[in-house]
Amino acid sequence: QVQLVESGGTLVQAGASLRLSCAASGRVYGMGWFRQAPGKERELVAAISWSGDASAYTDSVKDRFTISRDNAKGVVYLHMNRLMPEDTAVYYCAAGSRRTDAVIRDPDEYDYWGQGTQVTVSS
Repeated sequence: QVQLVESGGTLVQAGASLRLSCAASGRVYGMGWFRQAPGKERELVAAISWSGDASAYTDSVKDRFTISRDNAKGVVYLHMNRLMPEDTAVYYCAAGSRRTDAVIRDPDEYDYWGQGTQVTVSS
């Protein structure tokens, strides 16, 4: 069983930048970041292929967020710039065990989930 441990969530002011990290304890392939705000459904924020050559973003974070990974360290990052109050949510890291270099958008295709890290953006 692979464990995912997120870190980096905190309280920041609007316009600030933040980097989330997620460390995997074993071999994983496609990885992604999801978020869930109070009263809202979980949504995909960004996903990245195993090789890191391909990625996908939800429209509201395009041009502000960047997902990257370091397979040597087993870590995926979410670089968040120009944060807005509507970015406030619990952010979850997810990883798949299926050997593929595809970008995985469907949460049901992920096998492992982190415990979540809170990001709060004040106005």
